[in-house]
Amino acid sequence: MSIRFTTKAQRGMAALIVAAGLALGVAGCGGGGDDGKSPEQSVPASKGDGSNPSAQEGPTDEVQVELKGPDGLLLQVTSVGRDAGGFVTVNGILKNESGKTLTLPAQLSGNETEVIRNGQSLGGATLVDSKSKKRYYVLRDTEGRPLTTTGISRVKSGETVPVFMQFPSPPNETTEVTFQLPMFATGDITISG
Repeated sequence: MSIRFTTKAQRGMAALIVAAGLALGVAGCGGGGDDGKSPEQSVPASKGDGSNPSAQEGPTDEVQVELKGPDGLLLQVTSVGRDAGGFVTVNGILKNESGKTLTLPAQLSGNETEVIRNGQSLGGATLVDSKSKKRYYVLRDTEGRPLTTTGISRVKSGETVPVFMQFPSPPNETTEVTFQLPMFATGDITISG
């Protein structure tokens, strides 16, 4: 197989993954109708702290794992789902449990030049499949932008921010993986779907 064909196939797969992610995002934003609830009245997380899940997360009360980060940051992983498009989406809530506004560390974006060039993100996250001895990195689109929450630079004291990250899917028989985010504790998560 020629290098040119392989490169075109990789670009096509990346475009397919981005299109599937966008389609899921649009579907999650639909629903119409005003139920009279403001975003502040959304379903709270497991500890009843009033955090608000994003449309991509859907309503959930279950927290799979809590990962402590620097200076009072806390990441709660609320769902991990395998999608038909060949990727895994990790949804969660980033909380600032400190008494001051925190600037997110640059390390969360990872150290890849292409990802860093696209601004602050959670692009440094990885999934580790210890049985297969493989590490999965956050997916990127054709311009190198990570398929994750971007643009968060500061989190106020007590504030919660819904976040997501998309990864290539491990084999279907793999349901337990370790989630890693730079400067945060690691935690084992279960993939559903």
